[in-house]
Formats: sequence, structure tokens, C-alpha cells
Amino acid sequence: MRILVIEDDSQAGSYLIRGLREAGRIADRAADGATGLAMAQEAVYDAIVLDRRLPRLDGLAVVRQLRASGMETPVLMLSALASTEHRVEGLSAGCDDYLAKPYAFTEVLARLDALLRRSGVAKTSAVLQVADLRLDLIARRATRGEVPIELQLREFLLLERLMRHHGQVVTRAMLLESAWDYDFDPRDNIIDQHVHRLRKKVDAPFDAPLIHTVRGAGYMLSATPSGSGS
Repeated sequence: MRILVIEDDSQAGSYLIRGLREAGRIADRAADGATGLAMAQEAVYDAIVLDRRLPRLDGLAVVRQLRASGMETPVLMLSALASTEHRVEGLSAGCDDYLAKPYAFTEVLARLDALLRRSGVAKTSAVLQVADLRLDLIARRATRGEVPIELQLREFLLLERLMRHHGQVVTRAMLLESAWDYDFDPRDNIIDQHVHRLRKKVDAPFDAPLIHTVRGAGYMLSATPSGSGS
């Protein structure tokens, strides 16, 4: 799950980013409304946490432009403006939820989870399965047959992306955006290294490989791949 935090206050932004990452989310931050809008329009985020008072472009304008462009990404607005009138204004602009400052991080996380349960993200199955490989997204548990597979967070996120697109080519850029933050400066072979480790856990102990290299394109997870290089 990838979350965009649009917050100009560096302390508040760091607090949210740290909490989201500790909760196993991929989190990026924009420090002003115009930058946040541009990042949101890349359509790689599952939800947005949006401050109301922002430089360059305020939060209401950000969400209005997102909705006008047809984007339905869930938006949780945070604001010190907490009257009924202010809440109604935020919700009318297109926000899905509105939380007054100061807030507890646990409530931010709970509200995000609630938004995602109501969104298209939550409509996907909580358990992904390809052949005998199962990935439980709630329990964060992977098994192949009856054998548990211990995965690090990024390995789990990469496997989730591959399984959601099973039978399709997943490019290295797609994998990078699934498991690393926006400002991460990757080494040339970082994806290949992580996929190699993932293969050792998911494929090496078993008879039939599921993760395949598609030369010049990326990777594919499939029990019966086509066009793969290995």
C-alpha cells in the first residue's frame, strides 16, 4: 500500500511518514500543494493524506482538481479548522474523510484503512493465490503448499505486485514504485537483487518455478509463462 502525505509542516510530515512506514506502508511526502497535486496525478497512490493549509495550492484546491480530473483516490484531509462548516466544506470539495488536528496517528491509520476498505483497493481479495503460492495481505503471510515463506517487507511488496499481475509482464519500474519511496535513488540492479532473493525463497525449494525473467522487459509470475527468458 502506497500513501502520499501532502503536508508543509516538516515535523508533522515526518511524524506521519515515520508512522506509516513503521506500519508497513510505502509513504512519500510533498511539502506544498502544487507538488502534491503533481505527485498525486501520477496515479501510483492508494490513498492521500492532505493538509488543508498548504503553500502554493491549498488542500481544497488540490482535491477539487483531482476530482475534476476524474481521479477517485481516497483523500483524508487533516486540518486545525474543525468546525462543522469547515468539515462540510472539505467533504463537499471531494475529500472522503476529514480529521481535526491535533490527532493521534492510530486514528489516522484507522481512518485510512476504513477508506481503503470502501475503495477499489479494498475490493481486491485479501488473499492472492497463483498455483500453490498464497499471499495473505492482512496477516502478511506467504505460503507455498503448506510451507510458510518468511519475507522481508520489500520482498512481500514485490511479490504482491507480481501476484496481482500474474501472467503479465511487470517492469522493473513498476516493481520499484511498489516497494520504495518516491525519493529513493536506486542502484542499477536493486530490483534484480531483491527478485533474486525472492526467487530463493519462493522458487528454489520447490519443483516448479513461478517467477520468470522476461528479457528486456521485467518479470512475470505464472505457473505457465509465455515469452519468458528464464
